[in-house]
Order: sequence, then structure tokens, then C-alpha cells
Amino acid sequence: MKARIPGAQGGGQMAMMKKIQEMQAQLEQKQAEIEASEFTASAGGGAVEVTVTGAHEVKDIKMQPDVVDPDDIDMLSDLIIAATNEAMKKADDAMEQAMNAAKGGLNLPF
Repeated sequence: MKARIPGAQGGGQMAMMKKIQEMQAQLEQKQAEIEASEFTASAGGGAVEVTVTGAHEVKDIKMQPDVVDPDDIDMLSDLIIAATNEAMKKADDAMEQAMNAAKGGLNLPF
């Protein structure tokens, strides 16, 4: 069943609706691709490295052995948090760029 737009005349609105539907499909595809991608960031000069997915799931944490100091657990926690936040920012940035590219410069709400 197709939705009818009150006052719609000719093929202009239908063509626009089709274009919007195609754009939405592209947005959904890009979103799925980004969510399946992995993003890695490090902190402490590479002492801690965190990999997350575009869906914000932590996939991996790598630490250099010398960063594990039982007397300074707070520093290790800070490094893990910093690397995780940076990896998630990379995922968010990639999603935003993909969405903006798919919208083709149009200011749409999705």
C-alpha cells in the first residue's frame, strides 16, 4: 500500500518520495557498515590500545607489560578510559561523515 500525499500532483512529488526512500536505504546501509567496522585508538604513547566497533562495543584492549603497575592502577584506568573514548569518537565521526555524505547536503532529520 502506497501512502498518498494530500495535494500531490504529477510525478514531481512521487519522484521526490522515491529519491528520499533511496537516500534512506543508503543511510541504513552506511549505518550497518559503520556499526560492523572497527576503530582503534591508543593512549599513553601506545601503552594502551582499545578497539571498538561502530556500535560502541569494546572488541579488544591491548596493554604494554610495563604499563601494568600494581601501585598505580589509577593511571592504567585513565589510559584505558582515554583510549576507549577516543576510539568511540572515531566511530562517531565515521558515522557522522557517512550520514552527511549519504544525505547529499540536504538537511534531513535522519
